[in-house]
Amino acid sequence: MSNEYRHILVAVDLTKDSHKVLERAMQIAERNQAKLSILHTLEPLGFAYGGDIPMDLTSIQDQLDEHAKQRLAEIADPHVAKENQHVLVGMPDTEIHRFAEENGVDLIVVGSHGRHGFALLLGSTSTGVLHGAQCDVLAVRVGQKGESAE
Repeated sequence: MSNEYRHILVAVDLTKDSHKVLERAMQIAERNQAKLSILHTLEPLGFAYGGDIPMDLTSIQDQLDEHAKQRLAEIADPHVAKENQHVLVGMPDTEIHRFAEENGVDLIVVGSHGRHGFALLLGSTSTGVLHGAQCDVLAVRVGQKGESAE
């Protein structure tokens, strides 16, 4: 059985660290001649407000969606083809797993804010991704001390 990756999914939070995470994934994709997809998950607005607000959140959700797509394009262009840039609405780890399973992803790359001890090595999203994943997960250390905030 070949241990090469064929489809790599980069899950990003659209912060400055996203470039570093994408860069690492690009190196692996290049070595394996793998397809590269990039994904950002937006939590549905109804979650944040408990659904008790007597207004239609659809247009706000659409604006957030549009903004996230633009941000993702800023990070992903020209490295990832437009059709492989995805903004999904839902809980991050659930959506990442679903996308990975539906699209034959064999490596998920996520950013991880290094803290102390293994339990804190992964943020809540990367921990969730790791636990439910059916494929390999690579956590790229980001935001370490001594790095500039640029």
